[in-house]
Amino acid sequence: MDNKTFINSNFLLQNNVAERLYHDYAAALPIIDYHNHLSPQEIAEDINFTSITDVWLRGDHYKWRAMRANGINEKYITGSATDKEKFEKWAMTVPYTMRNPLYHWTHLELQRYFDISDLLNSETAENIYELTTDKLQKSEYSVKGLLHKMNVEIVCTTDHPTDDLAYHKQERMSDSDLNMLPTFRPDKFLVIDNPEFLEYLQKLEVLTGSKISTFDNLLSGLVERIEYFHALGCQLSDHGLSQLFSVNYRNYNLDNILQKRISNKKVEQEEVAAFQMALLHELAMVYYKKNWTMQLHLGAIRNNNSRLLLEIGADVGADSIGDYEQAEGLAAFLNRLDSESSLTKTIIYNLNPRDNEVFATMIGNYNDGSMPGKIQWGSAWWFLDQKDGMEKQINTLSNMGLISRFIGMLTDSRSFLSFPRHEYFRRILCNLIGTDVINGELPNDVPWLGSMVSDICYNNAKNYFDF
Repeated sequence: MDNKTFINSNFLLQNNVAERLYHDYAAALPIIDYHNHLSPQEIAEDINFTSITDVWLRGDHYKWRAMRANGINEKYITGSATDKEKFEKWAMTVPYTMRNPLYHWTHLELQRYFDISDLLNSETAENIYELTTDKLQKSEYSVKGLLHKMNVEIVCTTDHPTDDLAYHKQERMSDSDLNMLPTFRPDKFLVIDNPEFLEYLQKLEVLTGSKISTFDNLLSGLVERIEYFHALGCQLSDHGLSQLFSVNYRNYNLDNILQKRISNKKVEQEEVAAFQMALLHELAMVYYKKNWTMQLHLGAIRNNNSRLLLEIGADVGADSIGDYEQAEGLAAFLNRLDSESSLTKTIIYNLNPRDNEVFATMIGNYNDGSMPGKIQWGSAWWFLDQKDGMEKQINTLSNMGLISRFIGMLTDSRSFLSFPRHEYFRRILCNLIGTDVINGELPNDVPWLGSMVSDICYNNAKNYFDF
């Protein structure tokens, strides 16, 4: 079977209702990508990538993990090999990724961006490398050209509080139709025992011109940065944490904990937890005042391979699903904010699939009638960002909440070729609903079902964020 019949117009759509829902109501909608890790500099400068390797393999730890599993030497993954050599090793790996989402994503991306419908393997690698690299030199294949091809309307990057947001400023001054907004991610300050805490504390002191020696000093510095981000259009925060803790942080001297860390003394784990929850609570109240959306990505155990961390660095494909307890800490955190009338719009994401029902039911506790779906269970994230994971997330939310009010998909990606993941999600969603109709579980009311599909794929996010 060649790719022309493999990924055709009805890929993943298994009945005529699914086909109608996708083609008539989902396919042409713009994309609001409200969480990703794209480079603001590359967007603002609208660069052209030097090769398919440069845009596709650089920084993509999904592909790196697959290549290592396929026995590819690190030289051809993150090492000194040429772009062409790295691409050839990826092409060699692709046939072995069958039944992994990478197989679908790879061929969707080749087809959607480059009109290439051949299967990628060792035999086709050289021709595909030359064709794609040649196209990437053209003006319509610049970063903004790639985003335009996928009908991307809004991208929300992920930015550290000490970032100067220079490229966001530059982009705001451009005449581009694209809307690029920053996202405030203060993880380096929340987790006080992380190795980079003191480095970023010093950066914050320089930016604010104030010495930080107390908890209130730190909070004031971060609030100053929130104001800075807000002035440049920021409307979201994001937090990538292992878990939240049910801890009464008022029983701890937060200034003493900070001083211990500044003095390079050991901070006990209960102190780490108390400091995290105290700072997160205070920041969350500021988010509420700003009408920001707060995102909580919970459950990853990161940088497990100390050898790779030492040799290459963080975020290189050595992360896993963690088995942390989530319910009690999450409930305590949200409940306290709600009881203080300070709970802002919130999206919670779980990485461990055992927590699907926990998160799906947690959001129903804190919706307050002020707007549809104020508290959201986010789309299937990271290791769950595949057909089975998406179907489970959609089905669980349908059973325990209102899928019709769901704000839909995002890329969470570092690659400008990742936007067909929105198409992937949309096809999966339409197929699930269409199959329900065929099975007699939903009425064959395509206009209503189509409006629901359009809402999930675009309208709900547009209304929820009100960018």
